[in-house]
Amino acid sequence: MIIKIFPSKAALALEAANDAAASLREAISERGHARIVAATGASQFEFLEALTRLPGIDWKQVEMFHLDEYVGLSDQAPASFCKYLKERLIDKVGLENYHLLDGTRPAEEVIEQVSAEIRKAPIDVAFAGVGENGHLAFNDPPADFDTDEAYIVVNLDEDCRKQQLGEGWFPTLADVPRQALSMTIKQLMKSRKILVIAPDARKAKAIKACFDGDVSPFVPASILQRHPNTTIYLDKESAALLSTAAVETYSA
Repeated sequence: MIIKIFPSKAALALEAANDAAASLREAISERGHARIVAATGASQFEFLEALTRLPGIDWKQVEMFHLDEYVGLSDQAPASFCKYLKERLIDKVGLENYHLLDGTRPAEEVIEQVSAEIRKAPIDVAFAGVGENGHLAFNDPPADFDTDEAYIVVNLDEDCRKQQLGEGWFPTLADVPRQALSMTIKQLMKSRKILVIAPDARKAKAIKACFDGDVSPFVPASILQRHPNTTIYLDKESAALLSTAAVETYSA
């Protein structure tokens, strides 16, 4: 695991986008196509904006998988992650091959369909964030590190739901769904490469818990310490609580 700390959110986003683009170009060059997992949420705004502006990516050769989505939420709802990905990635680059998680369909059917597709070949690069409660995708603590399923239905804890409210996706806490479809920890960890984009001061406690401590289901993103090719992209604010000993080993 490599942790890189940048002076601003914009600098972080551009460097992460360049890293992602290089991985996509390499996969397309070597195998004729690239498979990615795309994350959503406020932490990904600048990163996706930067990535979609970069030249030299043949997006018609990219296959995209969706990280998570609320159960029961229409893709027309403002908080829909399907809507988010269409507007911020799919429609911008003309992506043709993608697998979105439809929260309005029976969860078992969606899971069966998307799981069958994602298991056909390895994911080249996955984009992810870290929740304020340390979650990875919508795997809230304590996360299931052991299931071999590719996607599962998860119950969202109150901290997670408050984060969604705080980011402005919903008008009240009561409007935030209590369940979601989520890629599992094991499935995400199968990715050849993982890029974590996690700016902002509100993520600082989670970043410290996940990357300054032990691996534990109670801080789900800590599992990334065991991945052979993960880079964590932070700004000064999200990295602020990391220990001096840890920071000395990180790239600035």
